[in-house]
Amino acid sequence: MPTTQQLQDFSQQVRRDIVRMVHKVQSGHPGGSLSSNEFLTVLFQEVLQYKLPFQMEGKNEDMFFLSNGHITPAFYAVLARSGFFPVSELASFRLFGSRLQGHPSSHDKLPGVRVAAGSLGQGLSVALGVAQAKKMDGDTHIVYTLHGDGELQEGQIWEAVLYAGAKKVDNLIASVDYNKAQIDGFTDDVVSLGNLRAKFEAFGWVVLDVEKGNDIASILEGMKEAKTLTGKGKPVCVLLHTQMGYGVDFMMGTYKWHGNPPNDDQLASALAQNAETLGDY
Repeated sequence: MPTTQQLQDFSQQVRRDIVRMVHKVQSGHPGGSLSSNEFLTVLFQEVLQYKLPFQMEGKNEDMFFLSNGHITPAFYAVLARSGFFPVSELASFRLFGSRLQGHPSSHDKLPGVRVAAGSLGQGLSVALGVAQAKKMDGDTHIVYTLHGDGELQEGQIWEAVLYAGAKKVDNLIASVDYNKAQIDGFTDDVVSLGNLRAKFEAFGWVVLDVEKGNDIASILEGMKEAKTLTGKGKPVCVLLHTQMGYGVDFMMGTYKWHGNPPNDDQLASALAQNAETLGDY
């Protein structure tokens, strides 16, 4: 079991990976990758029960589906540093012919990727099917998802939320990277999400708030509590109150880094704020 400090070191290295990957190709999405970094770190380093080498069918193990597929810099870095594929492969991010496409593709058979996630709003529907299949197979493991808050403006999300509550899919934990920003602005200014807790609860879900959504210890506590709530007749939603661009001072608190890469000077500044801990790729 890694210590809190080890998890913090891991997430700090992932932060370096994120900004370097996006800078190298001058393309990608650093803002949401940075806000979800700590969650993905805790999930893959501590919470998820999975097997390596990776098996697509995921029998008798927990399964994770990334729904907000544009945050691949964080997703790929965490997968690589968790042993799914070589860390050196991160250097091929978004290059022609790479398995590390801008959005995950199952066609390329990258370990850790079970479904394409280019179009927002679809991940919860996929996860529901898998969760119900696990129940039919007598598999007691949990299905996890991650969503962006801007993604919750997609209608398909709410069809899936309604279905999950109605069918009591209680082996599912859906987490929301609630950084309150999206590509065009702050969510309240684009299309307000209103009271997310009340909305999920109205559809028959149990909801947990992690107020410090970029704090390793708080995330770990919240996810452990979420797991205790599974198997009780309701799907579980975890609202992670995060900050866009977390860990890089000039990217924090603004939507403008949703899909913009840093220049050379900005990269140097970001790396200076995050010391190398595990070795760069």
